[in-house]
Amino acid sequence: MTDSENWLDEIKWTEDGLVPVIAQDADTGRVLMFAWADREALRRTRETGRAVYYSRSRRRLWPKGESSGHVQRVREIRLDCDGDVVLLEVEQVGGIACHTGRHSCFYRVLTDDGWQEAEPVLKDPGEIYGRP
Repeated sequence: MTDSENWLDEIKWTEDGLVPVIAQDADTGRVLMFAWADREALRRTRETGRAVYYSRSRRRLWPKGESSGHVQRVREIRLDCDGDVVLLEVEQVGGIACHTGRHSCFYRVLTDDGWQEAEPVLKDPGEIYGRP
C-alpha cells in the first residue's frame, strides 16, 4: 500500500469490510441514494472520479451507471466525525440516481395514510435497462 492510500485506513469498516456511503447532489444537497463500499470501491472512486460501490447482493464492485448510463461524477469525498460513514458529493449524470427511474431513491414520504410516492418517474426503468 502506498502512502496515498493511507486515507482508507482512517475509515472504520464493518466486520464485512464495508462502509455505508451516502450520495448527495453536490448542487442541491439532496440525498440521492445509500449504498455500501469496500476499500477497492472507494479507491477506484477516488482514482476515476466516478462513484463505485460494492453490491452486497451481487457480491462484486458496482460502478454506478454501468447498466443505466447514469454515472455519478464525484466532486468531493467526505468522512463523518466517527469515521464510519462516507459522503460522496456527486453530479448525477442524466438526473436519475434510482433504478426506479427517479432522481432520488428517497421518493416516498410517510403521511397519515402511509408511504406515498412524492416524486415522479423521470424515465421508465424498462427503457433504462432494456427490459420490456
